Amino acid sequence: LAGFGNLMQDVLWCFSQVKGTIDIGVTEADIISTVEFNHTGELLATGDKGGRVVIFQREQESKNQPHRRGEYNVYSTFQSHEPEFDYLKSLEIEEKINKIRWLPQQNAAYFLLSTNDKTVKLWKVSERDKRPEGYNLKDEDGRLRDPSMITMLRVPVLRPMDLMVEATPRRVFANAHTYHINSISVNSDYETYMSADDLRINLWNFEITNQSFNIVDIKPANMEELTEVITAAEFHPHHCNTFVYSSSKGTIRLCDMRTSALCDRHAKFFEEPEDPSNRSFFSEIISSISDVKFSHSGRYIMTRDYLTVKVWDLNMENRPIETYQVHDYLRSKLCSLYENDCIFDKFECVWNGSDSVIMTGSYNNFFRMFDRNTKRDVTLEASRENSKPRAILKPRKVCVGGKRRKDEISVDSLDFSKKILHTAWHPSENIIAVAATNNLYIFQDKVN
Repeated sequence: LAGFGNLMQDVLWCFSQVKGTIDIGVTEADIISTVEFNHTGELLATGDKGGRVVIFQREQESKNQPHRRGEYNVYSTFQSHEPEFDYLKSLEIEEKINKIRWLPQQNAAYFLLSTNDKTVKLWKVSERDKRPEGYNLKDEDGRLRDPSMITMLRVPVLRPMDLMVEATPRRVFANAHTYHINSISVNSDYETYMSADDLRINLWNFEITNQSFNIVDIKPANMEELTEVITAAEFHPHHCNTFVYSSSKGTIRLCDMRTSALCDRHAKFFEEPEDPSNRSFFSEIISSISDVKFSHSGRYIMTRDYLTVKVWDLNMENRPIETYQVHDYLRSKLCSLYENDCIFDKFECVWNGSDSVIMTGSYNNFFRMFDRNTKRDVTLEASRENSKPRAILKPRKVCVGGKRRKDEISVDSLDFSKKILHTAWHPSENIIAVAATNNLYIFQDKVN
């Protein structure tokens, strides 16, 4: 990166998933629950709590309009999941989209996986700009013709039509999870994927919907002996036999599917010893890992807990090689954060395309970036007030006690209802997507 100070400082676009010109407040269904770029970065998908998936497509660069460089516009919107009811357990199943994962593009169509708490769906998103005309058995309105009135054979022809983007469900993978699905991950063989819930991880074949293979099961015989749950899981980007999963105890297990069919025994176990001086009532809660991500190279693992982001080397299990404080100023606020349930928020983390910078969210619509090479970091804010097209984002600072400078914000005035849990980074360029409640912000680094 040429100058970390300029990183992500040019705001190009701000999308809102609230339709209409009058802002009548945020409904629960409009809150964005996941954000994901596809493998080329040309498409960006968001899922929300209302079960909808919105796909944005990047415009091609135009010589006539150079200022609209690669702008993202709505490409397709469809309802992925509907609310359901489990009659056997008398439980409502929310339509909220927990995760979206793209499959590499093999032809003109795009494929993505989306999941709510119980059901994973494979969607095909395709374009249609021609329609057939001149059917023999149907008229132009699609009604069946009387066979006795057909006196000649016609050859149907394709006529141009307005471009239409269609989203069709190709597979539905259901009835395999007793608990809520928190992760899905596509394997590098592109034939299988896994879905993880609190206690189990299942391996699926894309062609088989009625059967999955259980590869991890940590459910104890007596549920009273339960001490930890699975919080996130991901396949290695290059080795189809390797995956990791994190737990609520702050540990990461790397498993190799070649050793045994059921990966109850891990190949590697990553855990940092706790500092006794930092021990408190909240230690177990804040050490729970909310997200785990392999680096693009496959050499490192990044984990996010409540206060920090850690980078682990696959060859060193006893401690992380890097630890970044995201919002250490909240350490004194843990009691009030526990009372308002914010301490249970699950923040995600992402790598940039070269694995040199990492990004994660915080409160007050702040998000943090850490340059692994220079060890510099920056806090930026995603908000409508300071995010006009082509405006420059100014770094923000939080002050703890004492005198507050003009450009600083006091830790006591942070808005904990505004939180950035979901972010995504373009696979090859410095373009990021940040979900702030019901708004999607897309930022790009400054272009000279």
